This record gives sequence, C-alpha cells and structure tokens, in this order.
Amino acid sequence: MDAKKNMQTIDGNTAATHVAYAYSEVAAIYPITPSSTMGELADEWSAHGRKNIFGQTVDVVEMQSEGGASGAVHGSLTAGALTTTFTASQGLMLMLPNMHKIAGEMLPTLFLVSARSLACQALSIFGDHSDVMAARNTGFGLTCGGSVQEAQDLAIVAYLSSLRTRIPFLHFFDGFRTSNVVEKIDLVSYETLKDLFEPQYLEVFRRNALNPERPMQKVGQQNPDVYFQGRETVNAYYAECPGLVQHYMDKVAGAIGRSYHLFDYFGAPDADKVIVMMGSGAETAEETINHLNARGSKLGLIKVRLYRPFDAAALAAALPASARKVAVLDRTKEPGSIGEPLYLDVAVALAGRPVKIIGGRYGLSSKDFTPAQVKAVYDHLDGPATHGFTVGITDDVTHTSIPVGPVLETEPPGTVRCKFFGYGSDGTVGANKNSIKIIADHTDMYGQGYFQYDSKKSGGVTISHLRFGKQPIQSQYFLNTVDFVALHKPSYIGRLDILEGIRGGGTFLINCDWPAAEVFENLTEDMQRTIIDKKIKVYNIDALKIAQELGLGGRINTLMQACFFKIAGILPE
Repeated sequence: MDAKKNMQTIDGNTAATHVAYAYSEVAAIYPITPSSTMGELADEWSAHGRKNIFGQTVDVVEMQSEGGASGAVHGSLTAGALTTTFTASQGLMLMLPNMHKIAGEMLPTLFLVSARSLACQALSIFGDHSDVMAARNTGFGLTCGGSVQEAQDLAIVAYLSSLRTRIPFLHFFDGFRTSNVVEKIDLVSYETLKDLFEPQYLEVFRRNALNPERPMQKVGQQNPDVYFQGRETVNAYYAECPGLVQHYMDKVAGAIGRSYHLFDYFGAPDADKVIVMMGSGAETAEETINHLNARGSKLGLIKVRLYRPFDAAALAAALPASARKVAVLDRTKEPGSIGEPLYLDVAVALAGRPVKIIGGRYGLSSKDFTPAQVKAVYDHLDGPATHGFTVGITDDVTHTSIPVGPVLETEPPGTVRCKFFGYGSDGTVGANKNSIKIIADHTDMYGQGYFQYDSKKSGGVTISHLRFGKQPIQSQYFLNTVDFVALHKPSYIGRLDILEGIRGGGTFLINCDWPAAEVFENLTEDMQRTIIDKKIKVYNIDALKIAQELGLGGRINTLMQACFFKIAGILPE
C-alpha cells in the first residue's frame, strides 16, 4: 500500500461525516436508523472541540423532528452559514417541503442520506433507494457512493459542486450495506480538504445571505403571470451542473489519486451486454464481471455517480458501441409506472441507439444481492430479456422473478472469510468491529466487516460477516463460503444452519458448557456429518464461566475475540 495514504478502518457513516464536518459551520440533526451515527458523530466531535477546515467547532443542534432539522438548515443557509444534515427514509420524507424551498432559492448545502426503505406494506429499517427516489424532483443534485471509500470521496465532490453551482446536493449510499459496513479506506486529511476548498464561492454564498447591511427582497408568493417564468430561470444552472461536477471529480482525483466520472464504465471494451446501476450492488456487479470476463465472457457495467442532474450525453458516451442489450437495475419499486426511475432515465437517454433496454428490480430492504444474481441478469439478457423483472426473490404470484443459478464464488484468491453467530447486546458485533479494525490497521491486509441483525437489534440473532485479504474487497453481500465459524450462543443449534458453506478443513469454534468429550454428541446429525465429511477442526470453550469468574458478567465477546485471534493466527501473540 501507498505509505502516503492515511489508511483507516471505518464505516460509511463515519467516512461521510468526516467530510460533512470539515465543510460545515452548522449541523441540524435528528436521528433515524441507519443514519443516526452521522449525527451522533458530529455531535460528539463538536462537544470534544474538533475543528472544521475553517478552524471552528461545528454548531450542532438537535431538533424535534426531521422536519424541524430541515427547517433549521433552510434558515441557517439563508443567514449565510454552511449547513448540513443527515437522514434517511421517513425522515427524508419530512424534509421534502424544505428541500424544494432550499433548491428553489439556490442555497448550496450537502444532505447525507444512508438510503433506506420507506414504510409501505410494512416498515423496514433496511436499505434501498425508495427514499432518495422520492426526492429526485426536489431540485437537489443526487450523487451516489457504492462503497465506504466512495461515500467519502463523492461527498467531497458533491460539496464542492454545490458551493460552485449553488445547487444543493444530496449524497447517498446504501443504508446498512454501505453506511454500517466497516472497510479499510484512504481517509482524506483535513489539510487536503482545505486545499480543495474554493473560498471565492463561499464569498458569493455569503453575499447572497440575508444581511441588514445589504438589504434584499425575497419573494414569498407569485401569481400565474410570473411563477412559470420564474421557475424556468434555473435552467442554465442545471445545464451547467454536470460539467462542473466532472470538473470537481477531476480536481479531487488529482488530490487523492482516485478517478471518478459521471458514469463509469467497467468491463470488456467490446461488451455486448451491459448492466446500468448505482450503489453497493454495483461493487458486487464489478467483481462478478471481472470474474466472468476472465473466463471468456464479454460483459460490461456502468456505475451511475451523478443521478441528478442526469447527463444523457455522458451516459451515451460511456456505453460501448458494441453494446446491444442493456439491463437497468433499480433498488426501488414505483407501483403503476412503466418502469422504475433509473430505467426511465436510461431509456430516454439512449433513445435512437440500436440497443434493447430492459429494467428490473433488486435488493429492496437490503435483500442480499449476490454474484449469482448478477450472472442471472446477464443470462436473462441472453434469454427472454423481458422488462420489469425481479431478481433475488421467488415471485410465485405475478411471476416477475428470473431464475438464479448456484453460488458463484468471485472473491479474490486468498480472501479469508469468517462468520460469527451471536445475539443482540452480547458484544459480539462490537468485538468483531474491533477485530476487523485490528487486523486491517496492524497488517497490510484489507478488511471488511458486515453485521446482520433484525429490527429488534437487542436480543435478536446477530451474524457477523468478516473478510480480509491482500486485495481490496468489493464483495457487498453475505458470506456464501466460510473458513471459520464461531457460535457464541449454543441454543442456535438446530434452529440455524450454523455450518452452511463451511470449507473443507475449516474451523468451528463453539461457546458452550459441555465437556469437550460431549460437544460432538450435542450437535445435530447434519452438523456431525459436515464435520466428518469436511474434516472440520472443532474448538470449544466455556466463555460464560470464565467471564463470570473474571467479573465480566455475561459479556463473552472479549474472550471469544481472543480465541479467534489465537486460532486464526493472523496476528503475532
């Protein structure tokens, strides 16, 4: 790795807040899962006196609701203070009225959104693009990051673009899958962020603020004779915006060494089948096509970085001339529409090209999106290529789902995969976050930790998915095959398929109070057969007894973490 880089192991919320705090004077917050961490971090940093790039402590104020937070942002921007907020899902819905006003008055700001499902037939705290798609007509620019690194990098681009264009921006990344995943990234220093900042555009913003020394008129209401004309006055700003966003992508690339474009193409230069999508699923798609193209396929992928304003010419330029079939994947559903939002934009942008374009849905409410599903989409393009399909579910009612083949392993060779079964509030998730940080920060390995749990959070089943290896990790999906399994709660035996996907010669660690000689007989017949057939190494420990003897109560996480490090042999003792 480049010694000049500031490699740190953090989650997407932290990476995005790092940028927002640097460039803000005020943050108006109200917590909502999974964006809460962003507001909490900003509040904590402010309380501890952390300075932004201007040498000031950010003024963080918690309001009574998300509607109040967005109203406070509007007022603060009107007064000339650089202001931000963090939200998701229903919280973003409460901000929409103020967002229309902020955009209409051309007040530059950056909203950070860990994109989450909306409550439709039921509430869900998990991630998709339903909320941000409901905000696409507000006039905000929309940028999307597909990984923790991109959550940071494109937040920088979005902020600089907003200040220059006077168009407010909403930068989003997938709730939980990006907001809460822990990965090793290059954290851009505040010195670099300060160097990228352009104070001349801050002066323009200040001059347009309400100030008794510079009286101005703000129009509150217009009649039919002038409203239409007034609404059209912003056209030139939005037409200029994509070019300026690309300008800042290039400028940021010069400072951090990572290049981005409005639409980034990956894959074979002569691909005949191309997927267009955005968010964390695009990382999985890139990993998959790299794997398949290395075996003779000719597949392509376009990652959407700037969704609003949508630059049709830039998309058309990114698509290879060889492309004949395009599948557009949306992580949202718009009932009653002829297609989801991204599909409709792509279809219009490519009108006139000799390309068949279909749309499909995937990943709603954090439904896992795997390499096998990516391959299924390409296979669908080769086959019936019907529009309006779904992938990742079995739709036996309206029959929209396409068949998905067996597990497809696409992770880089040498990637070590570990799975931990715990329960909410037992400390397993926290210990595994520490484990992946210790491994990534104290070795030359890359690391990734994703933590699966249900809406109960405390007391429910938790499954920690850890990966580490010598190459960057793009695998934004649950572990399919594992080298190490740890079971922290033995009552899950018989209820969950604990050893599913374990490799031959793998390791199984169990916390239980059974003597070593009795462990095997307390496992299910399927587990016993797996251990014998795959020659699994089994370790057991009565961590609860040891924890109680040490005065730790029921907190077994530190003990199980020590066992993991001992067995895995990753770090020197």
